[in-house]
Amino acid sequence: MNGPARGVPAWALGSATLAPVALVGGWTLAAGRQPPQYSAVRETISALAARGATDRWIMTAGLAALGVCHAITALGLRPARPRGRWLLATGGLATVVVAAAPQPEHGSAPVHLAAAAVGFVTLALWPAFAAGSERPVVLSRRCGLIVTALLLALLVWFGVELGGGAAVGLSERMLAGAQALWPLIVVLVLRVRTARMAR
Repeated sequence: MNGPARGVPAWALGSATLAPVALVGGWTLAAGRQPPQYSAVRETISALAARGATDRWIMTAGLAALGVCHAITALGLRPARPRGRWLLATGGLATVVVAAAPQPEHGSAPVHLAAAAVGFVTLALWPAFAAGSERPVVLSRRCGLIVTALLLALLVWFGVELGGGAAVGLSERMLAGAQALWPLIVVLVLRVRTARMAR
């Protein structure tokens, strides 16, 4: 049902490609619309979509697109184990909730924080749970565990910075960027492998 012989459809490649574009493009465009004192190193991604932010719809749309793309990619990642795909889809849906429940201008929104936590954790864990075969390497247990360990390390860094660090924005962008790129890497490797097997 979910063996590596099954290919990844082209639409999943499209969603996996759009995910990091929506995220990085969103935070780049939205940051350019903020006042000069805004710092991408010190400020979170959520601050760009928070109530009171200039043109907050840009980052809101970027987050919503990112979440939808993760869910679509999960549907198309047929060679991966179902538990990993469910975690990827859950992370995507949590990201949509993050976009739909923005932070207030002052303070924090519990729904936003809870959804962000669920999203970051599930998107860090899915590589380990998606693994199961030894070929291709992106679905091997060793690779899945290594990637999950790296993503969890970035998540811990972000958590430490949230406690009052000066690089909370940088740590979050490193974490979110890596989580957005890994599905694309997996899809690309699987697509190339399927094309080679078809020759």
